[in-house]
Amino acid sequence: MKKYYILIFLFFVGLIGSAINPHDYFTWILEVFPAIIGLVVLAVTFKRFTFTTLTYIFILIHCYILFIGGHYTYAQVPLFNWLKDVFHQQRNNYDKIGHFAQGFIPAMIVRELFVRKKVIQSKSWLPVLTVTVCMSISMLYEFLEWFVSVTSGSSGDSFLGTQGDIWDTQSDMLFATIGAICMVILLNRIQDKQINKLRLSHN
Repeated sequence: MKKYYILIFLFFVGLIGSAINPHDYFTWILEVFPAIIGLVVLAVTFKRFTFTTLTYIFILIHCYILFIGGHYTYAQVPLFNWLKDVFHQQRNNYDKIGHFAQGFIPAMIVRELFVRKKVIQSKSWLPVLTVTVCMSISMLYEFLEWFVSVTSGSSGDSFLGTQGDIWDTQSDMLFATIGAICMVILLNRIQDKQINKLRLSHN
């Protein structure tokens, strides 16, 4: 249990740090809210379904990406402003890191659920359906951004974060899709080993 307490401690360190003098609290709340909801869901379901340590670590990494984006807004993260100037980019691209993670980390969660709950018996369909679910999650998030922007007016512009890019929504979903594909290609064997190790520890 000690490792889980460490992960929870690190979560709150990041959350509290991001809440100190953010760009604006409305954007901060919108950006970190998924992380808070995620923590609640994982805590409530922990006894019924405990994910592998690898998945929890990557979930924490995703939370930190959200915390940083919430603190600065995705269009104003200092390191990526510097990269924009150095490489003569037209926009701050930190949001693409966020959307890549939005595909990569949910793919870890979805794939582990599929494998351990034996939702999909066919190994050839497992990566396809994992990526498809993650694409759907990305699409729903873009709907959420659109809804918040329409209902909150200029207050939601920082949350939407298009930075004048008319193809921002499409590229966001593309990066999430790439993230999901990278996960099922690069970490499938490592995740399977973690799952088998967890199964043996419960026997």
